[in-house]
Amino acid sequence: MSGHRLLIGGEAIAGEGGPVAVENPFTEETLASVGTASAAQVGAAADAAREAFEAWSRTPALERGEMLHEIARRLRDRQERLAATMTREGGKPLVENRDEIDWCAAAFDYYAEIGRDSAGRVIPPIESSQLAMVVKDPLGVVGCIVPWNYPLLLLTWKVAPALAAGCTVVAKPSEITPLSTLELAPCLDHLPDGVVNLIAGAGDVGAAMSADARIDCIAFTGSVATGRAVALACADRLARVNLEMGGKDPFIVCSDVAAEIEIAARGGAWAAYLNAGQVCTSAERFYVMEDVYDDYVSAFVDHTESLVLGDPFDVGTDIGPMVSAPQRQKVIDQLDAAVAAGAEVVTGGGDGGQGRGHFLAPAVVTGAAAETDLLREETFGPVAPIVRVKDLDEAIELANGTRFGLGANVYTRDLGSAVRCMRELRAGTVWINDPLTDNDAGPFGGFKQSGIGRELGREGLEAFQETKHVHMETEIERKSWWYPYSEYGAS
Repeated sequence: MSGHRLLIGGEAIAGEGGPVAVENPFTEETLASVGTASAAQVGAAADAAREAFEAWSRTPALERGEMLHEIARRLRDRQERLAATMTREGGKPLVENRDEIDWCAAAFDYYAEIGRDSAGRVIPPIESSQLAMVVKDPLGVVGCIVPWNYPLLLLTWKVAPALAAGCTVVAKPSEITPLSTLELAPCLDHLPDGVVNLIAGAGDVGAAMSADARIDCIAFTGSVATGRAVALACADRLARVNLEMGGKDPFIVCSDVAAEIEIAARGGAWAAYLNAGQVCTSAERFYVMEDVYDDYVSAFVDHTESLVLGDPFDVGTDIGPMVSAPQRQKVIDQLDAAVAAGAEVVTGGGDGGQGRGHFLAPAVVTGAAAETDLLREETFGPVAPIVRVKDLDEAIELANGTRFGLGANVYTRDLGSAVRCMRELRAGTVWINDPLTDNDAGPFGGFKQSGIGRELGREGLEAFQETKHVHMETEIERKSWWYPYSEYGAS
């Protein structure tokens, strides 16, 4: 595969920067060599987006909405091709990538509609002859920096609301998975030139975008370290940021689900191992009440050992390879450190008998010390550390005990426990009895170091809008409180 080009100002052009090799994580073969954006091309993309902004921001919301619906239709038409590319470059099973395209199309449809639902509101004036309004204006040019684990979905969560708001876009995928993003160009060629620009590159390109005064906002998903660098660059020029920086999501299992313990175990395994655990909202810490702990671990291990590793294109594959050798090694290092501190890997942790590819067999770990990275820092791999707790008080305390606060999962039949978790868990999303289910209308983002701002929902649209107060007096007359104050006091 070759010939993937950047999209700048409506034109497909070769990247002038150093090429990046894109690897198939299953075969470990090079899929393509992609030319990255040079500094001049980053600037050209910003210029193109800036030039397109005035006309696009004035385009009626209904027309913008129709164009977003067309993107959704084209995504569905190209589902198989795009899903296959994502499977080759990312290793996620084909069935999951087909779902990802469906989710992308649904998000474009959603923002096509709410983008024309409201442009502000009328507020009560201070005098009867006045009209007062709150107007939502498009923010400007949005730079989207996207990771490799869900390359099109996490791009869509930024691009769809930005376009609906009347903004234009410069988007950069991860250098690990740029192919599917660059293949989006035919889904966008009905848009005016420059409204969406697609460039490729590594951290240097992202840094150039973050520092570019022509880009009014950076919407970023990735690590805390990179997100901090983005935030500092934007703060230096007072640009807007929207940051989603990962998590260390807890998964609480209460005693009252003893009768459904197998269901809770299957839900936990799916939350821990989806996309080989490479999900920002993966369940990475399990806190299980002591009276159901043994049964839960047993059910979890049994289910884990039934999962199939293999070719991500095979229908029977549950878990594909991890995205890269360095990412796999990071997880191995966390496992090794936990074992050295006294933890036990009950099952998994090897290559699952695979002769090639960056495979890591899904692992269940018990006895991990609380201070180990396995229970403190993001793992981003197929590992489920299960911890015994006395009660819900201890579970909530431990769940809130890290610097992250993206998501949290709870299994309980007790309404009081559910409400307590809803109120007390410091996380942007709390899933109760249904892990990791997204909702286009539900805002997504985190507390603490998991991020700033929200994607999805109306909040996701407002992330790319400026708020303007308009105060209109319909009668032109002198006000009694103007100068001179001597007359004002006399009245």
